[in-house]
Amino acid sequence: MLLLSIYERGFGLFVMETNMTTSSVREWFFDGVVDQPENEAEQKAHQHSWWNVMCVTGVDYFSSLGYAPGIAIVAAGVVAPLATLLLVLLTLFGALPVYRAVAKASFRGLGSVAMLEKLMKSWWSKAMVVVLLGFAATDFQVTITLSDADGAAHLVQNPLLHDYLPGQLVTTLILITLLALVFLKGFKEVVGVAVFLVSVYMTLNAAVVLTGFYQLYLHPEVFGQWQQLLTSHFPTAWEIARAAALASPALALGLSGFETGVAVEPTVRGFESDTDENPDGRIVNTRKLLFAAAVIMAVFLMTTSLITTLLIPAEAFKAGGAADGRALAYMAHLYLGNVFGTVYDLSTAAILWFAGASGMAGLISLVPRYLPRFGMAPDWARATRPLVVVFTLVSYAVTLYFQANVDAESGAYATGVLVLITTACFAVMVNCRSRSGRAYFAVVGLLFVYFTVVNVYDRPDGLRIASCFIAAILFMSLVSRAIRSFEVRVDSVELDPVATEIVHQSARNGILRIFAHKPVPGCQAKAYAAKALEMRTIHGINEPAIFFEVELGEASDFRDAVVKVKGYHVGPHRVLRCSSIAVPNAIAALELYLRDVEHDEAHMYFSWSETNPLVNALRYLVFGQGETAAVAHEVLRQAERNSSKRPFIHVA
Repeated sequence: MLLLSIYERGFGLFVMETNMTTSSVREWFFDGVVDQPENEAEQKAHQHSWWNVMCVTGVDYFSSLGYAPGIAIVAAGVVAPLATLLLVLLTLFGALPVYRAVAKASFRGLGSVAMLEKLMKSWWSKAMVVVLLGFAATDFQVTITLSDADGAAHLVQNPLLHDYLPGQLVTTLILITLLALVFLKGFKEVVGVAVFLVSVYMTLNAAVVLTGFYQLYLHPEVFGQWQQLLTSHFPTAWEIARAAALASPALALGLSGFETGVAVEPTVRGFESDTDENPDGRIVNTRKLLFAAAVIMAVFLMTTSLITTLLIPAEAFKAGGAADGRALAYMAHLYLGNVFGTVYDLSTAAILWFAGASGMAGLISLVPRYLPRFGMAPDWARATRPLVVVFTLVSYAVTLYFQANVDAESGAYATGVLVLITTACFAVMVNCRSRSGRAYFAVVGLLFVYFTVVNVYDRPDGLRIASCFIAAILFMSLVSRAIRSFEVRVDSVELDPVATEIVHQSARNGILRIFAHKPVPGCQAKAYAAKALEMRTIHGINEPAIFFEVELGEASDFRDAVVKVKGYHVGPHRVLRCSSIAVPNAIAALELYLRDVEHDEAHMYFSWSETNPLVNALRYLVFGQGETAAVAHEVLRQAERNSSKRPFIHVA
């Protein structure tokens, strides 16, 4: 009966969906543009107390306790507590100060990537952002796959659930699919769910930690056994310190919450006196969030590393062992019973699954704010649901590649985290005004460079995956930029009073004749006279005409918000001039403006370029100029499909 009911409901939904029109399905699928600006009332409606938002970051940050202690043992062995101590010190005195500075400099939630974008100009800025997006995608994408893989491990290895679930790989794919379905439907009330999950999970972890220390109290001899084992492997203090320093980069997953912390900054409630340009309260409370999260995580990282190293036998951490990917869950079952252990497993699986949700949210928040704006992604990449489908397919591929192995994926995760923090150090160091501050952040940056290099050397999978993401983004960016270059790429056109007067005086019977012209240095009247004679001769024009000149702006940008056209009188000649990122697109935008706003039939006149067409095509894609007449015609053709309404282009 249950299967029949499910079938009937599923069939009913199928019929309902097939009755939907294609347009309504398309509208639903492409609904939800990420980077649309919100007004002040909408922003405040989405803001919450800093400790509530800390729980949102905590589903990513705190949930790493599900796998971090086990990974620490696998990577560092007997020196795991000391390697964890080094990581904790770097967290509190390195990453925390860096992201306190990021919270102040990038309070709109774009993080260190936005800071670096401002430091560099032209195509270098775009290239840097694309590379960083590759590593950010690695971070967030592996957050999804690693978290769901570890959540699956907790469920599959649970003695009460083991017989009812498929293997870890299939369970991971199911969790990823459920995550995608939730995001396709629409993810609301995130904060309330996060607060509940984090509260329950951290309470259960506190119970496991206290139980672990109680066991250490009952069995003090384990300290002696650990010390004996430590000195047998590393006879001197120097060798112990060296082993801990070499192992600590592998534990960098414990730093995963900082970039997420600044990404959610716009949702932190500030002071009543806050403004959009000076949100002092939001910055102060975000810093509280970062500090509290770092301290809580530092305490739990140290305590869990200590109890798992001392109380769990080494063989349990081997692949397929009882503690593999679930060290604290192993202790929960061992010391508190299977009922408590099952509750712990369910809680851990839930928060890890939700951590995957934070990774998906990070991806669909970060990517639409950059690539479509650069013209390096289709316009549909600004919408949520198409991106969810794309990133879900990538998650399937990553999961199958790693076979849902938590230890194998940890290297890729750590690489993404470390590269983002290292670049944040660089951005903060450059922005810092005091010499002492720059020196401090330079030292911190060098430490993170060391962590990154060691991690990449030991586990190159992270760099391979990041390289794949970067290559895919670059390829998609080049193709998309080439295709989208023929869009108008101008939001609006504004004419100053002189330009408006020139247009009105030059129009004859609703027809306006314009000569496309390169800007004349010094506005020399002789140059305009010679060009006017040439154009009138080759085009056979006797009516009044005006010149239109485009001064090239930053060609690496993709869109002009406003093209401001100024009018000039140079002797008897009338000149319109503007600045734009691309010459042909500005010409097309002006013609469309004159047709739609001034209601004039615009005729634009060109002379053929003498440059090689291939060279001109490359000049247009990179510098925004070249083969102006042909490109302007193509832009107009795509903007106005009805040829009878399309403005005119004349070439001779």
